Amino acid sequence: MRIARFSIDGNVAFGAVEGDKPGELVLDIIKGIPFADFELSGTKVPVSKVRLLPPVLPNKVVAFGRNYADHARELGNEVPDAPFAFFKPSTSVIGPGDEIQYPSFSEELHHEAELAVVIGRMCREVPRARVKDVIFGYTCANDVTARDVQKREKQWARAKGFDTSCPLGPWVETELDPGDLTIQLTVDGQQRQLGRTSEMIHSIEDLIVNITEAMTLLPGDVILTGTPAGVGPLNVGDEVAVTIEGIGTLTNKVVKRG
Repeated sequence: MRIARFSIDGNVAFGAVEGDKPGELVLDIIKGIPFADFELSGTKVPVSKVRLLPPVLPNKVVAFGRNYADHARELGNEVPDAPFAFFKPSTSVIGPGDEIQYPSFSEELHHEAELAVVIGRMCREVPRARVKDVIFGYTCANDVTARDVQKREKQWARAKGFDTSCPLGPWVETELDPGDLTIQLTVDGQQRQLGRTSEMIHSIEDLIVNITEAMTLLPGDVILTGTPAGVGPLNVGDEVAVTIEGIGTLTNKVVKRG
């Protein structure tokens, strides 16, 4: 099931996405919230009549770096022996169609297409065999990075945590095998990144076991699983699109901040 979060007439709701053709998608509005037992209301609205929002509002975004060997090497980094985590704040999250604001303190903004895991229940110290039980679903993400700032500062809070640096969407797919999916990113229609989730160094199970050893995850929290090779610059006016097999396409435009 594809579950979207959206606004219409000033109200925010969740809905199950129905249909296959982009111009004919409709939302069956959900009674309640999708992280608990819910029912479909039967009230339907075309996707074209609503504004899609970030599919979740995470308490925290836990991101894992250098989880694809080719990406680690393209930036001159060693491949880590263990998962390497950092954070993006909730204020970095935007949704499909929202604008990525080029930060005033950077002159080298990069795109990073990623598979995002959405957590469905509060969990801590999750054993490997139970990882699937805590996953709500999957969505597309773009770990937008101020690369020059990342290089010169010892930690990545500003480089990867600035406002609008975490586009998510367009919805959450709850029924998906994430083991070998195509991840693609284009800028103004030109392909920049192309990889497969099977190329991850550390699996989704590895990542969730690793982070829940240290902290509690809450429903709606997001795990970013790393980016394949091909990261590169974004400029004001660019339209960047992340497409993941079985999920859909997340599109955002880069604008000047201010």
